[in-house]
Amino acid sequence: MEKTKGEILAEELTWEFPNIAKEAPEQREAAEAFSAGYKAFLDKGKTERECVKEAVKMLEAAGYAPFETGKKYSAGDKVYMVNRKKSVIASTFGSKSVEEGLRLNGAHIDSPRLDLKPNPVYEKSDLAYFKTHYYGGIRKYQWGATPLSMHGVIVKKSGEIVEVNIGEQEGDPVFCVTDLLPHLAAEQNMRPLKDGLKGEELNVIIGSIPYVDEAKIKEPVKLLALQLLNERYGITEADFFRAEIELVPAHKASDVGLDRSMIGAYGQDDRVCAYTALMAEIETENPVYTTVTILTDKEEIGSVGNTGLNSDYVLHYVEELAETQGADVKRALRNSICLSSDVNAAYDPTFPNVYEERNSCYLNKGCVLTKYTGSRGKSSSNDASAEVMAKVIAMMDQEGVYWQIGELGAVDVGGGGTIAQYVAHMNVDVVDLGVPILSMHSPFELASKLDVYNTYKAFLAFYRAS
Repeated sequence: MEKTKGEILAEELTWEFPNIAKEAPEQREAAEAFSAGYKAFLDKGKTERECVKEAVKMLEAAGYAPFETGKKYSAGDKVYMVNRKKSVIASTFGSKSVEEGLRLNGAHIDSPRLDLKPNPVYEKSDLAYFKTHYYGGIRKYQWGATPLSMHGVIVKKSGEIVEVNIGEQEGDPVFCVTDLLPHLAAEQNMRPLKDGLKGEELNVIIGSIPYVDEAKIKEPVKLLALQLLNERYGITEADFFRAEIELVPAHKASDVGLDRSMIGAYGQDDRVCAYTALMAEIETENPVYTTVTILTDKEEIGSVGNTGLNSDYVLHYVEELAETQGADVKRALRNSICLSSDVNAAYDPTFPNVYEERNSCYLNKGCVLTKYTGSRGKSSSNDASAEVMAKVIAMMDQEGVYWQIGELGAVDVGGGGTIAQYVAHMNVDVVDLGVPILSMHSPFELASKLDVYNTYKAFLAFYRAS
């Protein structure tokens, strides 16, 4: 049956983002294979330090060498630079001068978690605990009665650095924040949801057996816990003052759904973009423009500190890149384009009122291009120009990448920021691009394997574009 004029006109003038599983079912096999490496990366890198360590292993295995200030590099050379063990930058030198622009891609590797307070160990009513201070935007009630693992570093008085990891290996103990049983929670049930568990109630239980001694010990359960830590790591209570210890969900990355179409894991915001960017960087050979792949820290608390993007460490790296070629760094930045690679909130039909359907992103429709973030009137946002949107869309279309557009929820409902505003501060064109996520910032976030794979394809297209 022939199409009517109206049907033909509708095809020409209207647009709907396709479901990849329907339009390109052949991608499922490739997405499944790609996701295997991604899940392994999530399990190995549950903190920013662990992510940097794993990224460096991957980079060095792919032939990257530490960047040397002042050294002359040729097209195709691959280098990396680590900033204080919490962020890393990798580059592949292009055939064009740095002055003609860079292809920057920035993702963050910190995630919401529970940090130990500086003086964390205490005993109460014959139970030993860690006091914590939550990091980033968490829903505190979600962290109760959840198995947690302990990660981080302790610098001993001697200067020795001890790496701590308990709860990830088979046979390891885990930790948890306790919550009330429903039989006794009548008063707690009257609290607003945000106060279901309060910040000072996020106390992690670490022991219940006392140290037995002939003398009366003031805090015997705490003492036994400290003894066990001392036997394992050679540390004392005073060493916690020189420590960075994080409590994170102990579960491994898993396939979700009878069709195994999704990945469930802690920390996918934003390690999903970090891994896809890193893999695209590694697989880029002889690009036209020099690549700058940034895995950064502290985004979840405002990109603060000297390992976050609201500092000059990336600018300094670009300056040193320019120096290797005698290029003008101001021109290099002005001619560059950056992807702020971060996730967006996928439409959740269980909670439709917080989304605006036409401008939401969905699982299985590809990576999401987010023109602006921020909240309410685009506060704290980078609002990408039409020219930047057109340039990035053209790159993806040329390589057959499935993509969609999205906002972070309905106007006046909420919002959030990314590193984009800090990259734009360097006079670089930037737009957000990443993966739609369900249950974002929870201990168990969901992502579509097809969306993850197409985000990787988008980053490859970005790096390889001329």
